[in-house]
Amino acid sequence: MSDYLAVDLGAESGRVMLGSLAGGALALEELHRFANQPVQLPSGLYWDAFRLFHEIVEGLRVAGQRHLEPKGIAVDTWGVDIVLLGPDGDLVDSPRHYRDPRNIGVPEKLFTVVPRSEVFDLTGIQIMAINSLYQLYSRKLAGSPALAAASRLLFMPDLLNYWLTGVQRSEVTIASTSQFYNPRTRRFATELLERLGLPPQILAELIEPGQQIGTLLPQVAQASGLGAVPVYATAAHDTGSAVAAVPGHGDDWCYISSGTWSLMGVELPHPIVNEQSAALNFTNEAGFGGTTRLLKNIAGLWILQECRRAWAAQGETFTYQELAAMAEEAGPAAGTIDPDDFLQPGDMPARIAQWCTAHGLQPPRTKGETCRLILESLAHRYHEVLQGLEALTGHKIHVIHIVGGGSRNRLLNQLVASITGCKVVAGPVEATAAGNVLIQAIGAGEVAGLAQAREIVTNSFEIETFEP
Repeated sequence: MSDYLAVDLGAESGRVMLGSLAGGALALEELHRFANQPVQLPSGLYWDAFRLFHEIVEGLRVAGQRHLEPKGIAVDTWGVDIVLLGPDGDLVDSPRHYRDPRNIGVPEKLFTVVPRSEVFDLTGIQIMAINSLYQLYSRKLAGSPALAAASRLLFMPDLLNYWLTGVQRSEVTIASTSQFYNPRTRRFATELLERLGLPPQILAELIEPGQQIGTLLPQVAQASGLGAVPVYATAAHDTGSAVAAVPGHGDDWCYISSGTWSLMGVELPHPIVNEQSAALNFTNEAGFGGTTRLLKNIAGLWILQECRRAWAAQGETFTYQELAAMAEEAGPAAGTIDPDDFLQPGDMPARIAQWCTAHGLQPPRTKGETCRLILESLAHRYHEVLQGLEALTGHKIHVIHIVGGGSRNRLLNQLVASITGCKVVAGPVEATAAGNVLIQAIGAGEVAGLAQAREIVTNSFEIETFEP
């Protein structure tokens, strides 16, 4: 049996997972789970990077206490967020949260310097204010002293890899979320940064998923009790790792990586960057093995999470299973909302009611109706994106693979099947951790490639099918 450790950080929580490969099957075990809560300060919304790293080391310590001898460790996180380091390797600015309000309106200001069409042509990335490009440009607009002092830019998983190994590299799948990465050349679009007056010299050397970054630094090796374990670059964007673990076969399928965000797309040998993909605002992100993930970012179960948080603040606490049951009991919704109009935090139930009133719809009367409205609206949005994928690729899609935590929501799975007319294959729930581990195993030479990795997933995890 071969053991690997996957550090998987999402927008709500993080985990250190043990992945054990034996006999063509993969078993996953959670060693350590911890909250990932943003911190609101007077100057903005931040991630608590120091706490996250502390918790990662705690998870490695659990592995050490069990006398495990992992063949590798790898980190994946959400996309787009960046950190700036000084010449001494210290942070010169704490990492901001992508929902920080300073990003609002920045794309429009940037397009006065480089037109929107040119930004998309160079990067092939969906225009969203959360993208790294606008986060970086907002610092320039604000005259940020941190930007002036920076000698290195890293993405969140790159930062954690640096703290584990002492090596500063940028992994390509996470770099491709930035909107200053060229999917055609698989290199940073340095000419775009130069035109915007942003310093391209702060970008790190790129590394492909499956490559070894280094080994655990002595202090981490000692603190964890693991020794000098190799640290690999997995597909450091969590969606990239999740897609690597989609048990898809043939070419008539698409995926939805379902969680806080819904990332819906197809895996292609090359990017599609043209007027049609620009008009549909699709994104071309790097995938494992030189592939491209043509996809759309959709607000996802974030809306339901925010409703749950608002109700908890009022003293009513519900599990996600209870919310799904309430939605099923409520029956069909009277209409739909646009999920992408709800990207900012706030009192989500009240915002949904206001949106409905403003658009001539009857607001939900109960919590169950609110949940049902959210789920049906997501399913309808997936149908719209499905039509866009078929138009861009010229291929009919018959199967939708839903992976990640959202694949547990059986009502949503059935709604997607019924509204899209496609067969829905739900699972694995732990696709991101599975992909993280399997990419390490490919890098270590234990798994032959992506096809074998997906065969291992098929052999290892419970999959449920939903017919229209």
